[in-house]
Amino acid sequence: MQIQELDFILVPLGVLIPGIYHVWLLYTIIRYPSRTVIGLNAQSRYQWVLSLMNDPLKNGILGIQTIRNNMMASTLLATTAITLSSLIGVFASNDSIFENNTPITDSIKRLSMSLCFLFAFLCNMQSIRYYAQASFLISTPALKGKKDLIEYVAKTLDRGSYAWSLGLRAFYVSIPLILWIYGPIPMFACCCLTPFTLYFLDTTAKITRELHSNSFKKDRGTHDVESVVEPDYHPLAGDNLA
Repeated sequence: MQIQELDFILVPLGVLIPGIYHVWLLYTIIRYPSRTVIGLNAQSRYQWVLSLMNDPLKNGILGIQTIRNNMMASTLLATTAITLSSLIGVFASNDSIFENNTPITDSIKRLSMSLCFLFAFLCNMQSIRYYAQASFLISTPALKGKKDLIEYVAKTLDRGSYAWSLGLRAFYVSIPLILWIYGPIPMFACCCLTPFTLYFLDTTAKITRELHSNSFKKDRGTHDVESVVEPDYHPLAGDNLA
């Protein structure tokens, strides 16, 4: 079979495999958040916000510095993404790279890689936006009865983290797209390998979930503000931020 014919078969199949995995991942995050790293980290951030807002005068600097570090990571990824997106046109102009492709396939490859890195750039920019907002809110005193304020700060921080995760995920997706330059077979092989690699990065072991749960159970009731907040925080429940 010619390379153009393989493109119509292997490329859609390659896109379908990671797509099915991410649908499963989204379902697991919604239904069983503690089984995923994203859900478990969201619960940890919620407890972290509880601890900081219980005594903002003492812990405010720590919270702002931590969020600033996350902003720097998002800035680095955003800069890398927009730089790679700009360089694609330069390297793609080399005819030797696309010598086995038709002009239509050539354009699709360039467009898909550019959109992938532009999506990563936009996600990281949104992450910086939410982190900047959370840095102002994290130092707000949260007295008894301020449950809504605590949840708002936690959800703002979660949104920044979700946007950062999506931006990083776009970099993972860009690897098969880059290998597509060398043919549909390397691209398909990478698409088959990627979900297995991401599975070990996205899921948590049973012992990790138990240590996480037992650690926070011992700390409950030690802070006044925790008495007015549900102990089990769902990362995507009631997420209605503007």
